[in-house]
Amino acid sequence: MSILLALVLISSFTVTAGGIGDTDIEAILTDTAAFLLDTVSNPGIGQTGGEWTVIALMRSGAAIPDRYIRAYYNRVADQIDLVRGLLSTVKYSEYSRVALAMAAVGADPRDVGGYDMIEPLSDFDMTINQGINGPIFALLALGGAGFGHEPVTERYIEFILERQLEDGGFTLSGTISDPDTTAMALTALSRYRSRADVAEAIDGALERLSHIQRPTGGFISFSSTNSESVSQAIIALCSLEIPLDDERFVKDGNTLLHNLLTYYADGRGFEHERGGGMSLMATEQALCALAALWRHQTGQNALYDMGDAPVSLPDDLSDDSSGKHQDVDVPGVINPGITFDDIGGHEYEPAIRALAERGIITGYTAGRFAPDREITRAEIAAMFVRALGLGMDHDGIEFSDVSAGSWFFDHARTACEYGIIESRSTGIFDSGGLIDRQEASIMVLRAAALCGLAQELDDTAIRNILAQFVDYRSAAAWAAEALAFCYYFGIMDDSVIEIMPFEPILRGEAADIVFRILDRARLISF
Repeated sequence: MSILLALVLISSFTVTAGGIGDTDIEAILTDTAAFLLDTVSNPGIGQTGGEWTVIALMRSGAAIPDRYIRAYYNRVADQIDLVRGLLSTVKYSEYSRVALAMAAVGADPRDVGGYDMIEPLSDFDMTINQGINGPIFALLALGGAGFGHEPVTERYIEFILERQLEDGGFTLSGTISDPDTTAMALTALSRYRSRADVAEAIDGALERLSHIQRPTGGFISFSSTNSESVSQAIIALCSLEIPLDDERFVKDGNTLLHNLLTYYADGRGFEHERGGGMSLMATEQALCALAALWRHQTGQNALYDMGDAPVSLPDDLSDDSSGKHQDVDVPGVINPGITFDDIGGHEYEPAIRALAERGIITGYTAGRFAPDREITRAEIAAMFVRALGLGMDHDGIEFSDVSAGSWFFDHARTACEYGIIESRSTGIFDSGGLIDRQEASIMVLRAAALCGLAQELDDTAIRNILAQFVDYRSAAAWAAEALAFCYYFGIMDDSVIEIMPFEPILRGEAADIVFRILDRARLISF
């Protein structure tokens, strides 16, 4: 992908910071964009490896391949359709983030595969459910996507202003401001700075941000000296059209940009903390900051002002599925409209119906699927084999605990033959055994590879993906890569804060997981 990357600089990018020359800045911007293209080859909905990657790339001046843009849109549209437009019931920043990314690629955020990402932001009560974070992102999305005069905008502005602390800054919680929230609030308010009350709030927040800036040019946030805080401050200043060499933000000769570049490693993106290795989130935010700076220096719209974004998506481009195993042959619809009495309104109803229509899954009892019942090894083996359409002529594998007359006899042997599932021990399949979440992740990784869906994740990327969960250290080391893969592609739900690696997978959840594999590999759709 990086071979296709060409950085388009509309005018000279003249930046100098602490001895970092103009050419070096341009090269770092180019290198970081190329790194993200290579690292995030299949962006989808997600806090990392998703919208922020796409926004950073699209706003950086990089010439992004049409196939990459179209594939991203198609993937997001499919993901949204899978959940019938309901991205979250508690975090409405999910809608804001997707809306911004859609605007960045030239799509209408009011019609993403038939679903409106702007309309949920008119629900003030749900949006403020996240505290100040919700309104900040809502203002960025509504204004950036061209809907800044929505009636609810005024209420979001007032909500943010009312939460300015006595020290002048902002915070997610507590009484002492933090640089990240303060900078993000500044960015969100920048569009409305002609208002006297907003201008006054901005002045106070800038004074606070300058006050807590370190002699190194950076910040300490939540006991961590990190790059993301610096990136957010750069975005804020550029949104306010304040040069980085403004005397308020030069400490001991160090600017924000000088500090940010101390986290950069040639060809390896940016670190969260120095010495911690590449962080995808830090790299995404750093490229957003560099893009904001480039746009400010070259007289273009601010980072989140999508008025100069592409006016339309590239023409539809089919994805290349040549990496699919030759034996994979996903069945078509054979039972249109089939359903079960106990799945109406269930969160996994769309996936269950889609698989049932293709004969991939059948009922647990007559007319019932039992979506909340724990799935057995025999059941999940059959589900994977049917979903991938694998042939079942494998005479070489025998299990002492599986008789030839068992309904799952061929499915168990086939699943083991293709490496999707392993025997418990030599000659033992354990058909009635349950599958926990980390075991399921291994099956997902192997089945996805057969479908041509692959993504190499290094140790740092794996750690960054899993670290968002409070219990990630409880997962087995052998499952770390597989779990990270599942969350990277959105195959497992990352909206909760726990992995729960030892919790058994339920039948409905298993159906959803299998559907998502086929969906991400673009082998199935509604």
